Amino acid sequence: MKRQFIHMLSGILLLFGLLIYEGNVSAGTHGIYITAPTLETTSLIKPIIVGAKASGIDTFVIDYTRDGKLYRQNLALVKAAGFRYVARIVMFPDGALPSQIRSQAYIEKRIQQVKAAIALGAQEIQLDYIRYRPTQAASAQNAKDIAHVIAQVKPIVSAAGIPLQVDIFGIAAYTGNSPWIGQKPAEFAPLVTALCPMVYPSHFEPFRYHAVRPYTTVYTSLTKLREHIKAYPRVKIYAYLELFNYRYPLTRAERVQYILSQVKAVQDAGVDGWYIWSAGNHYDILFDVLQHMPKQLAKPHEPPAGVGAMPV
Repeated sequence: MKRQFIHMLSGILLLFGLLIYEGNVSAGTHGIYITAPTLETTSLIKPIIVGAKASGIDTFVIDYTRDGKLYRQNLALVKAAGFRYVARIVMFPDGALPSQIRSQAYIEKRIQQVKAAIALGAQEIQLDYIRYRPTQAASAQNAKDIAHVIAQVKPIVSAAGIPLQVDIFGIAAYTGNSPWIGQKPAEFAPLVTALCPMVYPSHFEPFRYHAVRPYTTVYTSLTKLREHIKAYPRVKIYAYLELFNYRYPLTRAERVQYILSQVKAVQDAGVDGWYIWSAGNHYDILFDVLQHMPKQLAKPHEPPAGVGAMPV
């Protein structure tokens, strides 16, 4: 009886959460990343659905590795709440080895995951870890190899009539090419609907410089990326942002400003939206920030931009 009451109460709270958002978040796509274990744990995913709906989040980027009863059951909750389901497929955990790039059997396994996610109702496919390992020797061929992998996935996604997204490192967005890992936005742009640059300030060097310049770091990376793919204006850009700088301790007040600075940078760069990354799916601070965020964000005051600071 107690369990039934708790289940009923959580359902009421979920419905309430779907109704209370008044709209402080700007136009564009606003998403959060969800692991498969979080999705499959009802006690975790329900509060996230409530908080996300109350905060103007419209998209859930959810890991897909395999089908399962709980995955389907709770994915139905996500869809019923009106969120867009983007299935994240990890192509090469830790980055590809040359042998994996050459293995059609390996690629086919990932293609089967893409097909399964589409069968579950994925509205977009997002490929992550679509790169070589950083230990790979730098070569122009590396980006061509990765583009060839994307080209094998593209017909499957196109046949389903849904968009294809590809995640790229901050260095690839900033410089336009990372010849070691094989990520070159202009090489990928003809094959994709969207690029998702992971412009986390904590991944830029020198980290102390970028930790206090989150706006500048994100804004510059995104505007440079748009310039690198200017021949492909139809390609959307969804920036991956972070909730804290893991290399530079921040107080809660500083974290709030850190998040707002990144969001403002996305707005000012004129790209198509953002996804927030939290490996453990801890979004309470994000929901609080978004629910209390002013409709018009002021540009943050940061130290003057220096010269020579680059992403790692």
